Amino acid sequence: MAKPKNEDTSEEAKKIVDDAKNFIEKAITDIGKTSATKQLILGTASGWITGFISMKIGKLAAVGLGGGVILLHIASQKGYVDINWDKINKKVDKITDKIEKEATGKSPDWFEKVERFVDRKMDKAEELIKKREKKAKNWYNNFVGDDQYRATESHVFLASFAAGMAIGLLCGQ
Repeated sequence: MAKPKNEDTSEEAKKIVDDAKNFIEKAITDIGKTSATKQLILGTASGWITGFISMKIGKLAAVGLGGGVILLHIASQKGYVDINWDKINKKVDKITDKIEKEATGKSPDWFEKVERFVDRKMDKAEELIKKREKKAKNWYNNFVGDDQYRATESHVFLASFAAGMAIGLLCGQ
């Protein structure tokens, strides 16, 4: 079978669009000539059918998309798929910056970008500590020179100082 040329395909598409347009115009003209009661009934019925079909398609799409995300997450947890979150986050940041520039008319300043960067790095460190808690404790103990972790007043002070500074930075915006 010969492959159709692009010109033939575009002409066929134009013909299909014209036929559909003529059909819709004829149907609307025919409905416009009927009584108000028939117009009301046809409008209500066609609206209900459209809404019903949209709900079914929407539910199917939501289940498919949600199921795919869940399967991807499970595959990532089991080690079948390795997701490069740094690359995804960089792309998300670029898209977020473009959207913010379009919405507000100005790009995010350097402070917002640094804040996002630090927030991601802290999340990564927290995740690393949770995954490798024992290694992190051993590293800390070797770094401090202690064989057992003991929270002191200085640890509490430093943690509360960092938290207060973060809250101050967030509230100062």
